[in-house]
Amino acid sequence: MLAFLFGGSEASAARGGLPNVVLIVAEDLGYGDLGCYGATRVRTPHIDGLAERGRRFTDAHSASAANSPSRYALLTGQYPFRVDLWAPVRNTSGLVIDPETFTIADLFKKKAYATGFVGNWQLGFGAGETDWSKPLRPGPLELGFDSYFGIPVINSVSPFLYVENDRPLGHDPADPLVFIGSKRPDEATPLKPLPPESEVGQRSENAFSGAVEAHESYDDFEQGIRHTEKAVEWIRSQDDGPFFLYFSALNIHHPYTPAERFRGSSEAGVYGDYLHELDWMVGEIVACLEERGQLDDTLIVFTSDNGGMFSKIAQDAYQLGHENNGSLLGYKFGAWEGGHRVPFILSWPGKVEAGSVSEELLCTMDLLATFAAITEQAAPAGDSLNQLPTFLGETREPVRKELVIAARQEEHLSLRKGKWMYIPFQGSGGFRGKQPGQNGFAGPAAASYAGRENSDIENGRIKESAPPGQLYDLERDLSQTTNRYRDYPHRVERMASLLNEYVDASQSP
Repeated sequence: MLAFLFGGSEASAARGGLPNVVLIVAEDLGYGDLGCYGATRVRTPHIDGLAERGRRFTDAHSASAANSPSRYALLTGQYPFRVDLWAPVRNTSGLVIDPETFTIADLFKKKAYATGFVGNWQLGFGAGETDWSKPLRPGPLELGFDSYFGIPVINSVSPFLYVENDRPLGHDPADPLVFIGSKRPDEATPLKPLPPESEVGQRSENAFSGAVEAHESYDDFEQGIRHTEKAVEWIRSQDDGPFFLYFSALNIHHPYTPAERFRGSSEAGVYGDYLHELDWMVGEIVACLEERGQLDDTLIVFTSDNGGMFSKIAQDAYQLGHENNGSLLGYKFGAWEGGHRVPFILSWPGKVEAGSVSEELLCTMDLLATFAAITEQAAPAGDSLNQLPTFLGETREPVRKELVIAARQEEHLSLRKGKWMYIPFQGSGGFRGKQPGQNGFAGPAAASYAGRENSDIENGRIKESAPPGQLYDLERDLSQTTNRYRDYPHRVERMASLLNEYVDASQSP
């Protein structure tokens, strides 16, 4: 296998046969949001092109249905519940990854890769609460990245500005960024206004004062273009040795703010337009690699940090015929499949069979061990599994046989084993909005609204007669229409016991 992997072009040989690696992680991209996964109201030719030239996975998952925990797992190769991380970080959160923790970026640095991060960070800065007036350390630079440019939290939560390496872009010591919270709005730095369709329920008020120049440099409608330009600029600067780029796109997290050139381009409203912008972003990165003669020597991984959210704008798209999680039950934050089953696509010319599809169980957390195998390194101990044989289509049996998946609500920590999905409580464990039009519309109410059938749900509510937990046969019932909890009591008992073993192990000293 190694001779096959490390053969290639003269450029590859000059790098010791090591491939460049570009990891693209979208935000809140649902299982049904792409053409190659069945979407018909949007067009995603550049992302679909990755699948046509490589391999598309149909059973890939994030380790959590929430963004920060999912990103923790991806970078560290460890389950986020082991460090009690269940929710998105706050804008005052310190770095949630111990700087001594070995990360994907550290792995590549051991092989002399250049490492860059562009986009949405959302893992905190500093020790303890973040002091935004000082250098934002520890942060990405302490976790193996040579450089960082992007949004520090998320586009719906302040501060609304860019950070470059360890400082807000345009940092002025005489006008520091200061957290003031929500009780002093008159002191907050004014923000550029958003139109009604993007503003309502989509972006929190600014909780920061100062850093006027830094705030002015950020425009919601230009962030996708700005991040893409930075990613392309970084790739163009890599002339010597292999490189690893982690491109963490804000699309398609709310507020939905596609640049003018994309507005009105889809048949799924603003939601679809924002998807079109994401596809363009991927196309620009691929075009840059091709122009530089690097495409054939680059492994591109495209995925999402969790499933799609049924926001007000996503509900509008649904009314236009676009279902962001396809036929899956549930949404972001929840334990049902729509919360964590994500698109996952590989492009690696000459290594991964073009146009192939894999049904093997995979988690984005597995990338650390897989990248270790690709770069001929031993993987650190942890929860990540080497999926290189799966990437190459050489498995005789599944590499991953079970997976613990965290919902936003801790009691909904769930277990996938083979074809079975066990959820120890009723409902999804995600957002709790009960009315259409709410940004956090989810759970049984949203399932009924979207026409999803489930044996536990009637008229948007959990039936009084429903079992206390859930068990689904995903091989026969991917849409989770029938809860088999009472049909297989012994299987429920075994899976509950195994899940408890995982929890107990994480709590051991």
